[in-house]
This record gives sequence, C-alpha cells and structure tokens, in this order.
Amino acid sequence: MRSVVVLVVLLFCSILWARDIDEISFGTAVSFEAVTWNTEWFPLNGETTINYVSQIVEALDVDFLAFQEIDNFSSFAQMIEDLTNFDGYYVDSEYSGLAFIYKPNTVTISEIYEIYTTQSYWRPFPRSPLVVELQFMNENFILINNHFKCCGDGYIDWGDNWDEEKRRYDASVLLKEYIDENFPNENVIVLGDLNDEITDASSDNVFQPFFDDDANYRFADMEVAEGSSADWSYPTWPSHIDHILVTNELFDELENATIETIKIDEFMSGGWNQYENNISDHRPVALKIEFNNTIYGDVDGNGEVQAYDASLVLQNVIELIDFNENQIFTADVDGNGIIQAYDASLILQYVVGIIDEFPID
Repeated sequence: MRSVVVLVVLLFCSILWARDIDEISFGTAVSFEAVTWNTEWFPLNGETTINYVSQIVEALDVDFLAFQEIDNFSSFAQMIEDLTNFDGYYVDSEYSGLAFIYKPNTVTISEIYEIYTTQSYWRPFPRSPLVVELQFMNENFILINNHFKCCGDGYIDWGDNWDEEKRRYDASVLLKEYIDENFPNENVIVLGDLNDEITDASSDNVFQPFFDDDANYRFADMEVAEGSSADWSYPTWPSHIDHILVTNELFDELENATIETIKIDEFMSGGWNQYENNISDHRPVALKIEFNNTIYGDVDGNGEVQAYDASLVLQNVIELIDFNENQIFTADVDGNGIIQAYDASLILQYVVGIIDEFPID
C-alpha cells in the first residue's frame, strides 16, 4: 500500500512540476536581447528539430538571435518563413553555417556583411565573422556573429600557427583590431560559439587580447563562466564556450543587464537527452539590456514629442496603420496597456504645455 501512495505522490509531483517549451521566456518590449546559439548541424533530427527550434524562437521572443552550425539552409529558410513576426538571414556558403533571426517590428537592419573572407585569413577564421549593423529604439548596434575553430589541448603552442588555441588567439587579435579601427565609439556585441573558456589562465587564454584591454572590452557572461557548471553552455564536456563580449559603450547598461544560459532541456519532459538528440549539444546564451532613454509620446522615434505623434496614435486607433512593439510602448502614455484616443489627447496636451508629464512617467 505504501508503495502505491509513494507512486501516486511522485506522479502528482511530476505533473505539478512539469514545464513546457512554450513557458520559456526572455524577451520584453522594453529591452534589447541578443542571443547566441549553436544548433549543431541544424536540423539535427530533420523536421523534429525544425519544429522544436521554431517553437523555442517564438517562446524566447528576443530581438536578435545569432546561430552557428546551420547545415541545411533551405530548412532554415523555410523555418524563417513559417515563423510569426520574425525575419532572418543566412550566409549561403558550404563552410559558414552562420545565420541570424531578428524581429523586424523592433529591429531595423542597416547592413550585413562578412569580414576576413580571403584565403589568407582562413587559418584564424575557418568561418568568416558575420557583421550586422542595426538600430533598436534609436540606438545603433554592431553585432558580430562568430564560430571559432574547435578543439585543442588547452594550451597555446606559440610555435605552431596551426595549433587550435593559437588559431583562436589570432582570431581574437584580428577581431579586436577590426573593432578598434572600424567601430571605436559604437555599441558592439561580439557573440558566438568561440570554442574556448574565458576563465583560462592568461598564459593560455585565447581571449587575452580582450582582457588586456579591459577598459574597452568585457565578457558579459563572465559570471556564468565562473559559476556552477550546471549553468554552462556546453554540458557534454562540461564547459562554457559560447560567449557574449561587449565594448565599453555598453558597460553602464551591463550593470543592470541580464545574462544567462537558457536551459531549454529543463522545459522538456525527456530532459537533456531529449534536447541533445533532437536540437543541439549547446545551450543558448542570452543577454538582455534595458535602456533608460525611452521618450514617452515620441511615437515616430525622432527624439521629440510633437503633434504628429498624436496623429499617428489616432491613425492606429482607427486602424489606418499598425504599430510595432516600440511604438506601442511609447504611445501608451497613460500606462493602461491599451492604445486609445485618450493617449493622443495627452500627447497634444503635452505639446501645447497643458501638462508637463504623462501619467506613465
């Protein structure tokens, strides 16, 4: 009888604590999120993988997601087409495997290009870094998606240019040089499967060029790397080898940012085995940055609150135009979660000086 009771209790607890992929969340309307995810030769298990990854992308609801190891570009393109409110891009190259997905309602892409593409750079960069220049809520960002050379023995052999650690070290040198020369004052986020640990001793740390310039570069995920192995991105080894690096222009925002490994396997009934067999051997690493530069009422995003913003709100109310997430956030000046004619009225009152702040301020 006791065994039956125990079984019932265990069954009840498993149901009570069961979680589903749809319950995963990370993105918000008031933050910029950048995620890196090696999806291990996507699609690892065909349509099953595509369905899982689609479901996870929708649930995470992030602004920018950088992928590595996209093996079948037609499958990736089909997945993008089937997603709701997302668009994407992939490098159509046999050796690249780099791609990204973003939310066009919140992110505007300016330029996409690869760097270090010539044969002379194939040793440090077997996959050329993919640069994306974009805008989010009037902020410019440079995101650089990478997949560094894998493997090695943990030590840099300075006399062997084909040593795996030496190749990753040289990639760090070149990547830093490019950022220093081309984006000295920009919000730069370097992310990807960098295939090495940032906690290594300085003598064998392939990222030492960045650590040597800590006034300008910082690994956002250092706390994860220094923490419990249960939170690392590559549990099979285990190690933490997927990283997000930011430049000093984002240091202030980093103080209140959220950085974590998304443990999707904990939302699957079969746990890690189900995740590894159907999705990837890497977990995503995610960064969430919140900005305090929101101007309520500035619906068109030009930095000023004007009568035209009230006009846009009215056009949205009568369904002449649709708002993206940023516009919904800035237009809701009374803070009730609904865009109404009253919001337009408040904006006009602010413009003519009847009120000097909005209820939501």
